[in-house]
Parts: sequence; C-alpha cells; structure tokens
Amino acid sequence: MRVMLLGASGLVGRAVLDRLLEDPRCTAVVAPGRRGLPVTAPTLEVPVLAFDRLPQPPQVPAWARVDAVICALGTTLAQAGSREAFEQVDRSYPLAFARLAQAGGADVFVLNSAAGADAGSRLFYNRVKGALEQDLRDLGFASLTLVRPGLIGGQRSERRPAERLGQIVLGLIGPVLPRGWRINPAERIAEAMVEAALAPLPGEHIVPAHTLAG
Repeated sequence: MRVMLLGASGLVGRAVLDRLLEDPRCTAVVAPGRRGLPVTAPTLEVPVLAFDRLPQPPQVPAWARVDAVICALGTTLAQAGSREAFEQVDRSYPLAFARLAQAGGADVFVLNSAAGADAGSRLFYNRVKGALEQDLRDLGFASLTLVRPGLIGGQRSERRPAERLGQIVLGLIGPVLPRGWRINPAERIAEAMVEAALAPLPGEHIVPAHTLAG
C-alpha cells in the first residue's frame, strides 16, 4: 500500500514513520510537511508544502494519490497561539488532506484523535477533536479508524512542560490506576495506527485509551 502520513515529525508521527518504512506491506510513504525530515529512505517521499495553499480537488497531484492516510498532525493551544490557529492545525489541515487524498483514491483514514473527543463538548480541545472525527465520517471513507489516546508517553522534540509533568506523575502511580488513566506510549499508538491502515477493516472503528496503556 501507498500511505500518506501527516505529522511525521511529531512524537507519534515519528514512531509511525519508522514502522511504515520497515513494513513490507507499505510500498511508499508520502509525508507532506512544511519542511524536510531528517530521514531518508528509498520508499519515502517528503513533499514540502504550504498547508494553507493545498491543491483543491479535482486537481490531485501525483504525491497525493495514495491508498490510505494516517494522520498524527496536531499541536497545543499554547504553541498555536490562538484558538483559531489551533483549529486550523488540528481540524482544517487534516480535513483538507483527507479530501485531497480521497479524490486521489484513498479509501482508508486513520486518525490520532483524543480521549474525550466530542463535537458537543464544552472543552475546546475535545470539541475540535470531535468535530474533525465527524468531518471524516461525513466524507464516507470505506475504513475509518479513530485512535483515542489519553496522555501520550515518549520524548518529544519540543517542550510541553504540563504534559511532561503529567507523564512523571502517571509514571509513578500508573500501576495502581485503571488502564484507561494510564500513559499511552507513542509506540503503542503507532502500532495500532499502522495496523489499521495496512490491514483495514470496513466501517468505523474506535481504539480507546485503555487498549493503548503501557
């Protein structure tokens, strides 16, 4: 399969990329970004793009003709700087790529969403995540997998102090917590996403946080 990977430079995205490049079921990885990646491989394509100026269907460039999309694209409100900028990164960009890839033949979409994603939530973060999930449902992919982790474990390249503190606390008390409250290692999330993309099942599937716990 030819797979588009969004967010390849992030914590989960890097783990997904490593797995895709090693998996013989994946013949090519297309990892669009606003800059290059510190990784090269014969099966890796890295189109450098302006995400707010993507081609619009029915115009579909060759790089966007894929079988499946894995989306690990996301930011934080602090990094984005405003609610509008956050929603652009976490909802508008993934949706634009989804439409483009679908027009190019993709019928499988796998999203790294969030525990608590709900389009009707009073919490802004959960509401944006839930709205994107609904957007993707409306597109009608033959296979749609929504991975909903809680606190993601792993070493990020950027600083997220609150998340890091949460990892330390949950790391200490995790063994006595219910599985749904434990840290979800990035590797476990990546494993679930890659399998959902390369061995897709028809319909919608949700992968909850408790199944991703370390």
